Amino acid sequence: MEMDTRELDAKIGRLQVRKDDWARLPLEEKIHHLGEMRRRTGRVAREWVEAAAQAKGIPLDSPLVGEEWAGGPWALLHGINRYVETLVALSRGDDLLHHTGPVRTRADGQVVVQVYPLNLYERLLMHGVRAEVWMQRDVTLDNLREQMASFYRRSSPPGRVTLVLGAGNVASITPMDVLHQLVAEGSVVLAKMNPVNDYLRPFFEEIFATLRAYGFVEFVHGGPEVGQYLVHHHGIEAVHMTGSARTFDAIVWGPGPEGQRRREQGTPLLDKPITAELGNVTPTIVVPGPWDEADLRFQAEHIATQKLQNCGFNCIAAQVLVTPRAWPLTERLLFHLRTVMRSIPHREAYYPGAEERQAQAARHDGRVELLDEPWSCRVPRTLITDVDPEADSPFFREEVFGPVLVQTGLPGNDPAEFLRHAVRFVNERLYGTLGANLIVHPRTARHLGRALDQALADLRYGTIGVNIWVGAGFLLSQTPWGAYPGHTLADVQSGIGMVHNTFLFDRPEKSVVYGNFYPFPRNLRHGQFQLLPKPPWFVTHRFNHSVGWRMAAFAENPGWLHLPGIFVDALRG
Repeated sequence: MEMDTRELDAKIGRLQVRKDDWARLPLEEKIHHLGEMRRRTGRVAREWVEAAAQAKGIPLDSPLVGEEWAGGPWALLHGINRYVETLVALSRGDDLLHHTGPVRTRADGQVVVQVYPLNLYERLLMHGVRAEVWMQRDVTLDNLREQMASFYRRSSPPGRVTLVLGAGNVASITPMDVLHQLVAEGSVVLAKMNPVNDYLRPFFEEIFATLRAYGFVEFVHGGPEVGQYLVHHHGIEAVHMTGSARTFDAIVWGPGPEGQRRREQGTPLLDKPITAELGNVTPTIVVPGPWDEADLRFQAEHIATQKLQNCGFNCIAAQVLVTPRAWPLTERLLFHLRTVMRSIPHREAYYPGAEERQAQAARHDGRVELLDEPWSCRVPRTLITDVDPEADSPFFREEVFGPVLVQTGLPGNDPAEFLRHAVRFVNERLYGTLGANLIVHPRTARHLGRALDQALADLRYGTIGVNIWVGAGFLLSQTPWGAYPGHTLADVQSGIGMVHNTFLFDRPEKSVVYGNFYPFPRNLRHGQFQLLPKPPWFVTHRFNHSVGWRMAAFAENPGWLHLPGIFVDALRG
């Protein structure tokens, strides 16, 4: 179909006319627009989820539908609510730090702010989960307040038209990226849908209907030729994208040999600001400790979730499982992991290119195990063990983006020594810096003490999950989401800039989310009291779908009456 440049030009022209109006719009009116978004999201939520499930081949009565509730309406509603709270605080002239949790300083002076939980609802719904934002090293206790919500400290800020190039995998990414540009950057937005999930465009157009009516947001669709036209359009002043580094390089430098020549000469084709979230080779580090069989089984479910949630089509799906070579329990953990992965119903690998990527992965080094019969499905789930950590393995350099998990073993006679080796390995050998997972027994964590804190400081990742899948850092939205700072146009890896970040920190370095090693009620036998049972986002949770829609209903209209149903279904998992 021929590209209609007149329609694209008209939409960009309308945004240009309204950009300054949005930038200077009173906060009360922005709050009103976000409230309307929340109401409209609730109105279309069920149809949105059903459309996504059908497109991905998930039966509507499957617990896996819960993934679409959590990664779709719930994530967007939660983000809207958190942005509203920040805008309300700014409209009252409040100090935003009075709305965060405790602020602390690490031994080396790095400032850390707790951003979750912040109220009784959050403490009850994910009891035991905690999230912090660690600031860049030039942020101090004295200047922290000056490093928040800088856009709203400007008296008459100019507007800007930003192009958002949407993601095709997780449904809430595109609307959350649009929301971030509106609230955090003060931009009006032209959002181009990814062809993989363009079926969601009618729902997003309904959710942003009032903002579209006022000329603050527009949606378009089309293939690479539309994206190429838009990024170089004179009316587009900035670009944000979620996707692959290959696409980023084609936009910034141009395709083929000419693009490579431009990169070498340092003369980008794109002459406007661009931010991006581009994924990475995600590690899961397993620290040795006194695990029992129940621990091994539960953490196998945890690791399987990190890999197989959304069929592995997540920018932070676990790809490299880093285990201790000398730990006697490594083989038992792998046994439970195989068992769990085989027990999960197979699902359709809906994302383009998955078949080719899995087939290519299965030809590489290591011990390849197909966890599905090849004749039973197009893209069998694949576990590849004993990959040499010293090898120049493509698994360490390239994101597979599909249901393939590899395992490698590192030396270390004790947890502290192994952790030092693991941090060095993932920092130096694995591509990208978006997110990393760390699984550590509570007794081991206490024994490690400052060594664990130093390992978290040394990990060069934008989000770290400790005993919780790093995907929780994406869903919470109080936590900034993006690559570790420092990438450049020439070496972009996991991207440039951060989104979400509903407290509007100007200079975050990373987010750290802490979860529970034991689920409730087994944790009680170990002297711990957290109410979170098996997390409902686990791919083995039998009532994920019910918890998902109940959580979305709660986010649309918070209240105590939602809690009994959420707790009952969560415990039944």
